Amino acid sequence: MSKKYPFKKSTQASFWPFIGLSSLQRTLLLFVVLPLVLLTALGIRFGLDQASQFQNQRLKNDLELIGRAISLPVGTALNNQDLAAVNLALGSVFVLGEVYGASVFDVDGNRIASAGITESDLSDTSIPARIRSTGEGQEAFSRVRGRNVFSHFLPLFDATDQIQGLIQITRKASDFGRALRQLTVIAWLVWGVFSLAIVAAVLLGHYGGVGRYVDKLRAHMQRVAEGDLAYRAALEGPSEVASIAQGLNQMLDSIERANRELDAHRAAEAQFIAQLKDNEKMVAIGSMAQGIAHELGAPLSVIDGRARRLQRSGQLDQQALRHVTGIRAQVDRLTRTVRQLLDYCRPAATTPRTLAPAQLLTDVIAAIEPELETLQRQLRSEIAADLPNIHGDAGRLELALLNLIRNALQAANSEVVVAASADATHLYIRISDDGPGLASEFSLATLLEPFFTTKSPGEGTGLGLAIVQTVSDEHNAQLSFKNRAQGGCEVCLTLPLSDNSRDASA
Repeated sequence: MSKKYPFKKSTQASFWPFIGLSSLQRTLLLFVVLPLVLLTALGIRFGLDQASQFQNQRLKNDLELIGRAISLPVGTALNNQDLAAVNLALGSVFVLGEVYGASVFDVDGNRIASAGITESDLSDTSIPARIRSTGEGQEAFSRVRGRNVFSHFLPLFDATDQIQGLIQITRKASDFGRALRQLTVIAWLVWGVFSLAIVAAVLLGHYGGVGRYVDKLRAHMQRVAEGDLAYRAALEGPSEVASIAQGLNQMLDSIERANRELDAHRAAEAQFIAQLKDNEKMVAIGSMAQGIAHELGAPLSVIDGRARRLQRSGQLDQQALRHVTGIRAQVDRLTRTVRQLLDYCRPAATTPRTLAPAQLLTDVIAAIEPELETLQRQLRSEIAADLPNIHGDAGRLELALLNLIRNALQAANSEVVVAASADATHLYIRISDDGPGLASEFSLATLLEPFFTTKSPGEGTGLGLAIVQTVSDEHNAQLSFKNRAQGGCEVCLTLPLSDNSRDASA
């Protein structure tokens, strides 16, 4: 059952500004860029408020300076009752280009002189009274002739420092907002460009510094999820991403080691099971062989003994002698079959010792000579001089070599060659024949199975090569078969040399 993890694959957002962005990019925009943009917007708003206050104060100060500048000549003209001088002084304020109108009023608010657009009468307002009571200038927004204006009022003093009237300097209220509107437009345009630049910088910076490496890591994990466990992620990018890639590689290395160990355990388990099956088979065959040897051994000995006495009695004719000889041959065949069963199933109680390969092969060839005459085959030996000694059990090795040579004699047309050679580490015993060779449909494992034989029924038990393989395993040797190019089969028994033999040959 697969394990479920609390993880959902990120998908594209449904709202248009975030389409095509990764989850990490959206997180950066929401929690980094957006707060930064909002803070800059608040900063611009605060700055614009401060700029508006500064601009308004500057414009008011300008009017106050203009009023103070003309208050002295206007006051002097009023003391002299010179209205022409008053009008001339009022007209001079328009030279600055920032004044919309100028007027002179008496202490009760009645207009004495004016220039431009101003209030016609202040007697019904509180401004004259406030100026008389405070002796300081006043400010006020009002509507004159359908236009919003801003006016600054200053008291006019006579020679005895008594208020004799007041002066009004007026400018349009729109002058206060025009410069601020321009500044506001410029400020928000700069903010917009700055915000776009921040978004672009964050997205590009994320991709260049983190995003592309994360994409590579995701692609690597996708390949691993598809089964490519041999692929390893590149250790690149920021240290955090590289450490994740390194951890993933280490995890894959651990999985690979665990798989190798698991395969080794499985192979060992399979070998153990195969060995257990072989042991069970050997037990069954051993029990059967012991039973056969017990039941057939004594009768076969009696039959062979009586047939031998009949041969020696001299009372039989030629036809009877042939029958008796045939009986003895079949008894010998049955005896050899029982012996092979016992040799195959008998526990390997070997007694290894140092052996001379040349002498071992000479003894085997001498033992097989009677069969050479019977089968009418030739045996040629090619044993190299000064072969190094080997370490093994002479009886078991003779048994294996006898079976190999016997098989070669039975398969050969006319000749069998026994050759022996050695190198620095191994002794090679090759037995070849000039027969038809091995059939291609039979593998080495099949040929070594007990009771498997390619001979006709009654000509073999199928235990000869199985016995050879058992002896080979006892001596840590290797057994191989191949068909020769010139015809026939070659069997090679490769035996490891003893340490003393290697030292002597060196």
